[in-house]
Amino acid sequence: MHLEKIEAARRAERAGLWQEALERYEEALRLLPGSGSAQDVAQVLRWIGTVHRERGEIELAEEVYEASLAVAEAHGLTADAAAVWNCLAIARQYRGRGEEAESLYTTARDLAAKAEDLRLMAMVDQNLGTLASIRGREAEALASYRGALDRYRRLGDDLSAAGALTNVGKVYARIGDTARAESRFAAAIAAAERMGDASIVAHIELNRAQLHIRSQRFEDARELCDRAFAGMSRMGSKTGLAEAYKLYGMLYREIGRTHLAEVNLSQALSLAQMVEDRLLEAETWTEWANLHSDCGRAREALVALNNAHRLFLELRATRDVLQVERLFEEMQPRFLVAVNAYGEQVAGSSDPGIGSHSRRVASYAAALGQAVGVSGDEAIVLRTGALLHDVGKVVVPRSVLSKCGQLTGAEWEAVKNHTVAGAGLVTDLDFAWDIAPIARHHHEHWDGSGYPDRLRGEDIPLLARVVCVADVYDALTSARAYRPALDNEEAFREMGRMAGTTLDPRLFSTFADMAADGVLEAVGRNAEMLVAA
Repeated sequence: MHLEKIEAARRAERAGLWQEALERYEEALRLLPGSGSAQDVAQVLRWIGTVHRERGEIELAEEVYEASLAVAEAHGLTADAAAVWNCLAIARQYRGRGEEAESLYTTARDLAAKAEDLRLMAMVDQNLGTLASIRGREAEALASYRGALDRYRRLGDDLSAAGALTNVGKVYARIGDTARAESRFAAAIAAAERMGDASIVAHIELNRAQLHIRSQRFEDARELCDRAFAGMSRMGSKTGLAEAYKLYGMLYREIGRTHLAEVNLSQALSLAQMVEDRLLEAETWTEWANLHSDCGRAREALVALNNAHRLFLELRATRDVLQVERLFEEMQPRFLVAVNAYGEQVAGSSDPGIGSHSRRVASYAAALGQAVGVSGDEAIVLRTGALLHDVGKVVVPRSVLSKCGQLTGAEWEAVKNHTVAGAGLVTDLDFAWDIAPIARHHHEHWDGSGYPDRLRGEDIPLLARVVCVADVYDALTSARAYRPALDNEEAFREMGRMAGTTLDPRLFSTFADMAADGVLEAVGRNAEMLVAA
């Protein structure tokens, strides 16, 4: 009876019906004390753990894996223990704990070797290759994938060999070795075709198409997309079709056929949302952002990237954290370029120099933030907010911003309003993080004399205080309509008088130390590099 439950659970698991699979496995587990072996118990527990992992319940998965491991070790089941160590390593990898995962994979491989289980050794090698690839260790990834490939070939397992060959091809594609990548993809397709697996063939053709798009072999890429699309259509694979539409969108963007790019990316996005593939959806939003940027639509590009960011943040809790983090980090340069482009496009009509000012302020603020412990997502918020801190100047007349003489009361009120307007504009962009406090509060003063809310001391958000220091420094060392630029020594004397009134004294002290160490000079020289990132 328990075998029927297990088979039903396996079918549900293969179909992605996680709740049904869990229920069937648990029914089988209840039947095992009277009808199954210790090995059955260890395996069912391991499979239950894997279902929990796929549902994003990583802590619960680890608890069940530990129970499976206890049974396997108590009964001397070396191969089953190796399989559990492999699963525990995957769970650690999902949590972003790469060093622990690598150690556990090594334990799993050693036990699999002791049990002379070639298949499990190959599986662990595949996982080690994936971990190394995510961490940017291409040579290690290739060695592990080749180890897996050798074992699959010794087992006569062409389908698994095709998967290993595909992974090798992906590594070569990432490092720009097009010839080797194409060779491995072709070998993978040949292996899959021998086994008559159309699904694997179609997926490999999508990888080849992406390789050809990067190599600007657009006709070859389109032919591969067509073949993959036909295969996915025959199989009714909505995820596969979404991937194909995404690649069509990338292809048409590259050759300047904007309308066709838009049509295909729209289809990709709809299908990704339909099948709830959040990673694919995030990747498609990123491609939308690239298209909008090419067309000079800065706001639309930024909104698309914000949608992608939000999805990546969601995925951190449910997917392989290291993989999501790598994709997230790869996205950051284009995100910051889009933020900068939007800021210049919106506020540049009122203040033509706002782009270079904002880039310098962002660079100084990022350096100061790092010095006081700002890191991770908070560092992204800081640089983004600094780039957009003056975006509200779009509501201030250009004549006021460029006025040489003293401002009237009404003109000064118009200038002060840029903080409130900027916060509103930033909020409308729907960032994945709360950026608005930087735009609103970067002119608050430590003693409460600033605007718009007269906050004081540590009631002013830290990131706004950091931007305030960077903003004051750049303002003093830049020429303005009403005065020439101050040199560094004069600027710091003036800022020293502001410490404890306008500026957070602790932040100013750190900033002054950075200047003394030559850090600010280097940061200032590199500020324009953001545009080319």
